[in-house]
Amino acid sequence: MIRLLLVDDQIIIRQGLKSLLESKPDLEVVGEAENGQQALDMIEYLQGTSLQPDVVLLDVRMPVMDGVAATQQICLRFGGTQILILTTFDDDEYVFQAMRFGAKGYLLKDTPLEDLAIAIRAVYRGYTHLGPGLFEKTLAHQSATHSVRSAIPLELAELSPREREVLRLIASGTSNREIAQALYISERTVKNHVTSILNRLNLRDRTQAALFASSFFPLLDNA
Repeated sequence: MIRLLLVDDQIIIRQGLKSLLESKPDLEVVGEAENGQQALDMIEYLQGTSLQPDVVLLDVRMPVMDGVAATQQICLRFGGTQILILTTFDDDEYVFQAMRFGAKGYLLKDTPLEDLAIAIRAVYRGYTHLGPGLFEKTLAHQSATHSVRSAIPLELAELSPREREVLRLIASGTSNREIAQALYISERTVKNHVTSILNRLNLRDRTQAALFASSFFPLLDNA
């Protein structure tokens, strides 16, 4: 039996997935979470029990903690738990970052049940699984990224997608409260992101961050 944790901020998505997946005799949904932080808490709570998840089906765009940050933390803290990203084409940058952090699979949310079940079983066994056309898409992204990264400061290129969003909003003169509202996260989380951005870019304040980011936005958009 493969134990699954469903992580998506839309309850209707989770309910639909659970209903479909539990029709397979070798798949069991042991928990649901609506953001990355809840997923981490649940995985930790279930460690060492009969409900410890084997595979996490993870969305990437979620409030509180997105799927990229969750992937990084899960891979660091719970190495035996595999991650399968379920997303849309609009989430490409998030997905590629999650794959770099250790996610084993990448599928679109409208993937047929039989194909999804095959992917789960492959990821459970430690194999990488990409949906139709996504392998080529991943290769194209890696090639394009490699060609521009040499012109981008390493620290900037290594920012997470969420940090890039925050940095872009900083550059537009947006306050922490406005950033929080725009990204559906708390002001405290925004402050943490800002502190991380300044430290990683070795900048003194938001003004320096805005000026620095503006210089590299054309390249950053293609990285």
